[in-house]
Amino acid sequence: MNRDQLEGKWEQLKGKAKELWGNLTDDDFLKAEGKRDKLCGIIQERSGERREDIERKLQDHNL
Repeated sequence: MNRDQLEGKWEQLKGKAKELWGNLTDDDFLKAEGKRDKLCGIIQERSGERREDIERKLQDHNL
């Protein structure tokens, strides 16, 4: 497991925390940000790519 994969696990955890906090505070934007962080973390863990590259690809596909 490389560093990017470990960072992917961290991003998933951070995303879950943001999503839960968004639920508690009824903040839809924070919930969405948390879901995006989780998605990036899953992709990063499985592919080993850098987060910046994943963000760029998601933005190119309007996700």
